[in-house]
Amino acid sequence: MRANQEFSSISISFRWPVRVYWEDTDAGGVVYYANYLKFLERARTEWLSRLGLEQDQLAQESGVVFVVRRVEADYLKPGRFNERLVVNCQLVELNRVSLSMHQQVLRGEEILLNARVKLACVERSDFRPVRIPSSVSQAFGANT
Repeated sequence: MRANQEFSSISISFRWPVRVYWEDTDAGGVVYYANYLKFLERARTEWLSRLGLEQDQLAQESGVVFVVRRVEADYLKPGRFNERLVVNCQLVELNRVSLSMHQQVLRGEEILLNARVKLACVERSDFRPVRIPSSVSQAFGANT
């Protein structure tokens, strides 16, 4: 797969359930906007784990970590206290040193949030960009 090529025939997606706790909401019982980022992060962590990629092991064995470089989020509808939501993760782009995800937070079929998240692979010691390890690319079903 060439750098910057979109995944069109490969659908790498994942769904993670989230319950809205009181601590996730503001005084009105609505999910505080920044907490959606936590929901997205947790779902990405669980997605990587499902692929057999534990981030602490990756940091120790390969010396790399993934960091959020950019987030674009459209807040469409409010989530509320005690709701059961689902976070979708879909890998949409894989480059040599970064990947992009489309993520959504849903209540049933209703989309509450649409987000695009770009993650960079960096050296753990100095946070300089580095090539994504082949073990990670293979877990995604691609060769970078």
